[in-house]
Amino acid sequence: MQYQEARAIGPGHLQRTSDDLQSILRRETEDYLRSLIIDDYPKRQQLFWKRDYSCLEGFLKSVEPNRERWQNCLGVFQPEGEFEAEEEPFLKDEHVRAFWVSLRFARNLRCRAILALPQKRKTTKLPLVIAQHGIGSNPERVMGFLDEPNYYHAYGYRLAKDGFAVVAPQHLTGIERRRYQRLALLLGATLAGLEVCKLKRLLDYLVGRPEVDGDRIGMWGISLGGYYTLLTLPVEPRIKLGICCAFFNHRLEKMVLDDPRYSCFLSTEEEHIFLPGWLREFSDADLLSLIVPRPFLVQTGQADGVSWWPWVVREFQQARQHYEKLGLADRIQLDLHSGGHEIRYETGLAFLKKWL
Repeated sequence: MQYQEARAIGPGHLQRTSDDLQSILRRETEDYLRSLIIDDYPKRQQLFWKRDYSCLEGFLKSVEPNRERWQNCLGVFQPEGEFEAEEEPFLKDEHVRAFWVSLRFARNLRCRAILALPQKRKTTKLPLVIAQHGIGSNPERVMGFLDEPNYYHAYGYRLAKDGFAVVAPQHLTGIERRRYQRLALLLGATLAGLEVCKLKRLLDYLVGRPEVDGDRIGMWGISLGGYYTLLTLPVEPRIKLGICCAFFNHRLEKMVLDDPRYSCFLSTEEEHIFLPGWLREFSDADLLSLIVPRPFLVQTGQADGVSWWPWVVREFQQARQHYEKLGLADRIQLDLHSGGHEIRYETGLAFLKKWL
């Protein structure tokens, strides 16, 4: 304190001291919470994770409580009524036929996506790839439109051309999503939870289509789409494979530790990304243990500012241990490349062909 008697100093001095104390309190609070998140995480891992690596069946049983808690972090929204599906044309050429699909989720909320199919099919039923767009983007970009920087490399269209059924769901994009996150939080859920439930509803419909092989479904998302890939696979067993592009990270630092080598979510306006209880026990490596034994590919560019790639490698090595201990190391792969925030089509296609 800079005074001994409040009445003896002027209001300006008193206000300055009050402001300084508030500044100190803000820093103390942030340092305390950050320390709990990062420094105490290993203690929480020991408390919340009781993995049994003796066999795959035992492992899956041992992580089931964590899976339930992860679903609780996201929240659950229930669909209502019939699909009331509608279709509108999107594109048609010698290689691909694509159209918009719209179906009812609940009340006046609908699920919308572009569904693309190859014009020439070798089999009646096709493996399905959920091709998920990123922040500030759209399903059209997945299909090769509105993508001037060419981050997506038209991967949705190319997958359809290469023999896959492709669905590109529409999610809310843009920073204004914080408005909907606030509404969801008032219900004890999250915007991410709503989007995951809408995706489940979309799958309910798609597996009933004659073109789709419901036993061969993969998900490949970039950026925000990688976020949804990582969030969805632990709670949607119908998805047999995941490719996470430009999102997988050392989650603790990425969320709360500012660093000039990458963008930290704490210093952005992306309120939607903060899920209640996420970093209590669910680092990216720990989330991947809820995806075992399904194949999983991480695509990370060394020039991508969303991450510091050596930390991504470190997190991936931790995730790989879950697969290694169960004799499944060939099912998890890191595609570390010299590029930036972009799809790597060739490695993703090879992974899909191998496992799907």
